[in-house]
Amino acid sequence: MRNEPWIFDRPRPWQTSTTMKRSSGCIGAAARPKAGDLWEEHDLVFATQRGRPMERSEDYKVWKSILKRAGVRDARLHDARHTAGTLLVEQGVHIRVVQEILGHARVTTTERYTHVAGAMMRDASERMGSALWGDT
Repeated sequence: MRNEPWIFDRPRPWQTSTTMKRSSGCIGAAARPKAGDLWEEHDLVFATQRGRPMERSEDYKVWKSILKRAGVRDARLHDARHTAGTLLVEQGVHIRVVQEILGHARVTTTERYTHVAGAMMRDASERMGSALWGDT
């Protein structure tokens, strides 16, 4: 059991601070009622079954377990950031909003993180064709 208090680091001066609304489906929401009086509120998105911060290696273990249960290929947890950024862009979220969500200081980093899907390329080509030659 941990005796010293938890220390939550503030972002470095060059890092952005991101505030996002937690959905009711986040990890802590399901665990809170079960924990009852043992729940510790730290306003965390990812927490243990009692609301405490996760150990550094715990997210890795949980990620690998999720991949295995889902029956998908093995991937790094970091790859999920690329996927999240790409999915947000595909849903029409502005690149600057994606930048803030991912916590990037520069939009060029976000642009490298996101990948353009084939459907987006087709749509862009069709729009360019319509702009140049009109609807056919």
